[in-house]
Amino acid sequence: MIGAYPTLRAGLLIAGGAPLAIGLAAFAPALWPLGPAWSGAVLLLALLDALIAGKARHVELITPASSELGSEVRILVEAELAAEVPIARAEASLAVTNRIMPGGRGFATLLRAGPEATLRGTVVLSPVRRGALEIERLWLRWQGPLGLGWRQDERESAESIAILPDIAAVRAPALQVFIKEAIYGILARQIRGEGSEFEALVEYQPGFDRRTIDWKSSARHSKLLAREYDTERNNQIVFALDSGSDMCEPVAGLPRIDRAVSAALLTSYVALKAGDQVRLFSFAARPERATPFVSGSRNFFRLQAEAAGIDYRFEESNYTLALSTLAAQLQRRSLIVVFTDFTDPTSAELMLESVGRLIDRHLLLFVAMEDEELLSIVDQPPANSEKVAQSVAAASLLAQRRLVITRLRHMGIEVIEGRHDEIGTRLMNAYLKIKRRGQL
Repeated sequence: MIGAYPTLRAGLLIAGGAPLAIGLAAFAPALWPLGPAWSGAVLLLALLDALIAGKARHVELITPASSELGSEVRILVEAELAAEVPIARAEASLAVTNRIMPGGRGFATLLRAGPEATLRGTVVLSPVRRGALEIERLWLRWQGPLGLGWRQDERESAESIAILPDIAAVRAPALQVFIKEAIYGILARQIRGEGSEFEALVEYQPGFDRRTIDWKSSARHSKLLAREYDTERNNQIVFALDSGSDMCEPVAGLPRIDRAVSAALLTSYVALKAGDQVRLFSFAARPERATPFVSGSRNFFRLQAEAAGIDYRFEESNYTLALSTLAAQLQRRSLIVVFTDFTDPTSAELMLESVGRLIDRHLLLFVAMEDEELLSIVDQPPANSEKVAQSVAAASLLAQRRLVITRLRHMGIEVIEGRHDEIGTRLMNAYLKIKRRGQL
């Protein structure tokens, strides 16, 4: 849809006709029609200026196929005009998915690129959620050479950009060095005497676990011999992500579920490098997304793409249905890593009952982020009675949370709790520890 209308400059000049007519009516009554004539002339000149600017012959949006959460999305707008007259100013506006991009709008100033009548500009967007960032509509407007009239072109768009989870930690050079040493180097030497598959008998050396000593063989050979095990590969790792209302609450500007997804992908990358199989499972009021098991680091980006589809559900999580469904889908012993939050005592009690039915067959690991908001409320100065009441309520919620964590640990389940920027590293270390001990 194409339209034309005056610019702000033209609007002020048109409005100036009113005081001009009033002044002329006071001092030269016969000349007062010059005021309306001035306004009409400026309006006509603005419309002519817009028409001279010409139509947009070709408009193109150059978008990336995907981008990661936390990174800027840069969309190039190109417009080729029919008229090669000087353009005073040109702008572009995009309407995008509101739930992914706050405000649902992006803007850019277009500049003439070279001698041809082509305008180019970059719209920079900062998504705050994962998912499909759909560009719904594009508006272009440009001024004529006098800067009095806007020419506007409105077009629909079907472009879509996949906003993927942030995996900046995976690309960190320090992690690559750590993985190389942990899985194939240093750790491989440290796991002698541990693991799950018997490899050979070796002479006992200082630093070996004494529980690996084979006393019968030692007595037969008159020297201490230890069993050496090989770490088992091809284990199954399931990352169960709670995407209910509690996990949709923001922490440091991003929803908890996004922090959890990034931590899960970091450990997934290490697990795939170590030869294990990885699967993602999300749930809220019902099971949402369940990916098949993947193996090999070459399939990591498939996991990242699947994780982008984990939605935000503002509803109470049903642990009983989710964990029973997951248990029914697993055919062998697996490591189940559950990302959730403990705020509602009733939901926590139901979760504990569901967990109790899993620990006999599977190895469970819970990951919870510290509630920085509650901690700040507890530590705030008691300036008035309202703040005291807030601190007491926050302390009560934290006490309930600690009770749930304590009960999980008494059941023999390891719980990783930490800041949002620490849980990824802590989870990775916990996985490597489980791997080294051969607990699967």
